[in-house]
Amino acid sequence: MRHGEFEDPRLVTVYDAECPWGRDDDFFLAVVGETPGARVLDLGCGTGRLTLALAAAGHTVTGVDPARASLDAARAKPGADRVTWVEGTSAVLPDGAYDIAVLTSHVAQFLGADAEWAATLADVRRALVPGGRLVFDTRDPADRRWERWNPVDSARRVALPDGREVRAWTEVTSVVVGAVSLVHHYRFPGGDELLSSATLRFRTEAELRDSLGGAGFAVEHVFGGWGREPVGAGDGELVVVARAA
Repeated sequence: MRHGEFEDPRLVTVYDAECPWGRDDDFFLAVVGETPGARVLDLGCGTGRLTLALAAAGHTVTGVDPARASLDAARAKPGADRVTWVEGTSAVLPDGAYDIAVLTSHVAQFLGADAEWAATLADVRRALVPGGRLVFDTRDPADRRWERWNPVDSARRVALPDGREVRAWTEVTSVVVGAVSLVHHYRFPGGDELLSSATLRFRTEAELRDSLGGAGFAVEHVFGGWGREPVGAGDGELVVVARAA
């Protein structure tokens, strides 16, 4: 489940300012581009940064997200009329409608419970054509990224479009068997502070492979970073490319 920065309009603005186009977007755009004119599902599309780029590249794109504030922001952006926007979860997906599905920006980690993850994979498998691809990213637990989520190492300043600056930092509140709970702090000019909490699931490569196999996917690649490095030699990521068997 996505939390405050995806559901509060004030934090959606901060999220967009803090998360510009990056190497991960280049990777996903390139992988989808291997299938010209694809029917693409962007599940957990958020404010549509990649979704809109996929549509601009000539794909037929559907963006699905449960957070209305994020979708409102996406719909207000240039080129949004090229995308079909759907408020909801994977449960709303039609059968056999897509050639490729992407889950980006670590959205897979918000699907914390094993049953929720399995149901999502089953829904995506159902929504893909035979041989369709699923591409997603999740942080490699071996990288222990959460150890850098503390008020000192995570402190940052976010410049908003209106010229204001937000001070932000993250603190971890719990680490239990692959589940990391955290709170993001956002302090606005004038002293107002908004909080956004989440629990992220860190699955190992073996756990990912098992869950994908159980949902009817064949894993083609697991990369360790956006340059397609081996696991453990990249950006602390597990970037998965699987095909509907």
